[in-house]
Formats: sequence, C-alpha cells, structure tokens
Amino acid sequence: MSDTTFMSSPSLFLTSESVTEGHPDKLCDQISDAILDAIIAQDPMARVACESAVTTGLIVVMGEITTNCYVDMPAIIRNTVRDVGYTRAKYGFDYETCGVTVSIKEQSGDIAQGVDKSLEAREGQVSAEELELEQGAGDQGMMIGFACNETPELMPLSISLAHKLCRRLTQARKDNVLDYLRPDGKSQVTVEYEYGRPKRIDTIVLSTQHDPVVSHDQLEQDLIDVIAHEVIPPELIDDRTRYLINPTGRFVIGGPMGDAGLTGRKIIVDTYGGVARHGGGAFSGKDPS
Repeated sequence: MSDTTFMSSPSLFLTSESVTEGHPDKLCDQISDAILDAIIAQDPMARVACESAVTTGLIVVMGEITTNCYVDMPAIIRNTVRDVGYTRAKYGFDYETCGVTVSIKEQSGDIAQGVDKSLEAREGQVSAEELELEQGAGDQGMMIGFACNETPELMPLSISLAHKLCRRLTQARKDNVLDYLRPDGKSQVTVEYEYGRPKRIDTIVLSTQHDPVVSHDQLEQDLIDVIAHEVIPPELIDDRTRYLINPTGRFVIGGPMGDAGLTGRKIIVDTYGGVARHGGGAFSGKDPS
C-alpha cells in the first residue's frame, strides 16, 4: 500500500499485536539477549549469535560465540526465566527444575574472515585513512527504518498501544493488582484510520494465562477495567469498540508448556507491528558487528 493510497482512503483498518515477557518466543529472545549482554559486558569485541528454543520443561541454547571471557550460561538462563515469572511448577514451567541444554561453538572461520576484514580491504581498495571500511560483514541483511508522528515514540499507534497493553498486563501481575495472572499473554489492537489519521479503536484483543480458579466473567471485566481502560485513550473508544478477552474461553496452560518458543519469531512485534516493512532478520542474541 502506498502512502498516497493510505492518505486518500476514507477508512482503513490496521492491526498490530504484541506479547508479554512470558510468551514462549519472547522468553527465548530474553534468554538470548541476557547471554549476549553478559558476554559484551566483559568482552566488547566478542562475536555472538545466540539462539534459544523452549518447550515443555526444556530450554535449548545454541549458536556460535567467539569470546575471551567466561559466563555461566545455565545460571544466566535460569535467572532470566525466574525474573520473567516462571517460578512455580503449576505455571507449567519452573526455572529451578526445567532442563537446560547448551550447545555453543565458535564462529565459523569462513564467516570470521569476512568480518575481520572487508572485501574492499582484502582487495586493497581501502586506504589507511578509511578505517570505517576495514571491518567487513559475515552475512547479508536488509535494514528498514520507519517513523511517524502518531505517537511520542514515533511508532504506529496500533503497535504502540499493543505494547502498552502487554506492559500493563505484566505490571498488574507482578504488582499483584490481578494476582491470578500468569506470565504468558498477548494483545492485539485494530485502529480505524480516516484519511491517514487515527480515528478510533475498533477492536482490542487481550489473551492472558491465568489461574484456573478465576471465572471468565471476572477476567473479562478486570482486563477491560484494569488493563484496557488504563492504557487506551478514552477519546479513541466509542460504543462500537469491541473487546475480545481470552476469546478461546480458557488460557490456563501457557508458556513453554502450551507452545514451543524460538528466538526471533516475534520480529514484527519487535518492529512496526506489520505497518511498515521488515528486513527479515532477528535482533536478539546478536553482537553489534
């Protein structure tokens, strides 16, 4: 869709989703990033490509890492899971008892030589003054940048609100505002635009893992009052706005027990919520080079 089409459309609906920190894919992102952070803190020149996968009772961390430092990966992994909130077996995942498998090797020599020195430097096309061209790249990628004036953070309104809903879910859980909430959760927001400007919120979807004792009616009312209405600007809500709260009817089994997770599977959530293009590569667990 071109900008001209967007601005000239009398009515258009755009939808974005987000996930909480306890979602299996986002849990994997955080594990990969925690390992990266620990290594870069000691060795800024490290090469890190760290991938994680989770399933029922198991975390697998794999990838290619070249560094001169040591980090306790199993401890980092378990601490990350603990901080997210998987602290009891009844949540379907427990940081103390889950299995942890680490399979890490050094970066391939073929890739490393491309990063160590650029093609231009290897072919003598770079002078000593052009130091910025000396470092090469071991892979290819497409990077997409986008900004808009719909929100203070210069992001599309739909993804901004979806993120805020998930942050509010996590806050309500950790502060015991809604003590029956559990770590896994998702949000989705559909914004109606009129001639390129946000007009109203058409639909709000909230799905959250929960204690089995809470009734659906209570969950529905609480998530509308304590989560949605605390986040969504009231001027964007009207009598046609729809609220879909745990639309499957039940979400007790969640996290890695309910669904396998993988680093990099939420790249649209991590960028523009589908409103702008994405290059395709994951961000988590990768060093700056």
